[in-house]
Amino acid sequence: MSLAIHKTLAFIVLILLGFLLKRKITTKEQLGGIKSIILSVALPATIFIALLKIDIKPALIFLPIIALFVNVVMLGAARLVLPFFSFSNDSPEFRTLALLLPSLAPGLSCFPFLAEYWGEESLAHAALADVGNKVFVLILLYLLAMHWYYQLLRKRNRANTADGKSRLKSLMASLGREPVNLVMVFAIILLCFGQNLSALPIFLQDSIVRMSALMTPLILLFIGLAVKVKRTEMIHILRLLVARSGFAFLLSAVLVAFIPATVPLALVLVAVAFPQSACSFWPFAHMTAIETLEKNEPQRTFNLDLALNVLAFSLPFSTVVILAICSFGNFFASPTYLLMIGALMIVGSALSYVASKSKTTEKSKRKESISLSVKEVMS
Repeated sequence: MSLAIHKTLAFIVLILLGFLLKRKITTKEQLGGIKSIILSVALPATIFIALLKIDIKPALIFLPIIALFVNVVMLGAARLVLPFFSFSNDSPEFRTLALLLPSLAPGLSCFPFLAEYWGEESLAHAALADVGNKVFVLILLYLLAMHWYYQLLRKRNRANTADGKSRLKSLMASLGREPVNLVMVFAIILLCFGQNLSALPIFLQDSIVRMSALMTPLILLFIGLAVKVKRTEMIHILRLLVARSGFAFLLSAVLVAFIPATVPLALVLVAVAFPQSACSFWPFAHMTAIETLEKNEPQRTFNLDLALNVLAFSLPFSTVVILAICSFGNFFASPTYLLMIGALMIVGSALSYVASKSKTTEKSKRKESISLSVKEVMS
């Protein structure tokens, strides 16, 4: 068994371990403590390291730009397609999925397989492309999440301008106290002066790296602890993940079609495997930060339970797809086959949803006819 599969199985075991620990960690306070460690310690350290590691080589500047383009196109596609799956444009579920589905977590689901199957060069190219993805998930998605929060805030307070202003001041103060925001500002200041992680004292570097090491195991345990499995929701999430994967294959087909024939197969497969990465945890962190601002609000911007379920199913799903890509590289290097696979996945997901919707409609009609016949008999 390859090292990449061992790593993936280790990630899945951590999620299952968290799921089994539900009996031990039963209260919201205990779960909230783990979430606080992630958001206040592990996540800021990880973001700080990720930002300070950004080193764009001029010759390969197109890689992060293409990755950012893929993210933006997937965001636009998600916002167009989600209403088809009965998610209203103004619902917390729509905003949650629109934030999660375009995000990518290649470090968890893509990098291990690229390194194992295609070597360090493909991993280096994927890591450079991830710079564009990091800009998207850390900055653009955060701004989008805050935009949605402000929209709801204005709707809640449009009848009371004074109250709205006081809430806005409170919001800005809360944002200034968030460790993630403080870390991002500090990292950007260091980057502006041409500094990186090595500019800090060694003891501080070591502390930050060790705090960052908590990130992956704590996130996976937290997903297992917090996930709430419902059969109908699980099927619906899998449909969305299949449609997401199909659209990513279509994008890869376009990219591969423009790649010169002289480019090595390893680099071609980066363009195929990278967009298939699992959904990122960072949009969930943005949603959680906003939820802390909505403690006393009856209407929430996001649905965190749905977000956790998507994260829980996204990792194993993406792992299977990327494993197939790496195992049958020549097949997935063909734009024609990529188009066919992408179209089949999207059509299959849509037909499955239409069939389930028609069954639900038939069941509701039967219930209505039964209730009407019972009323007639009673009368």
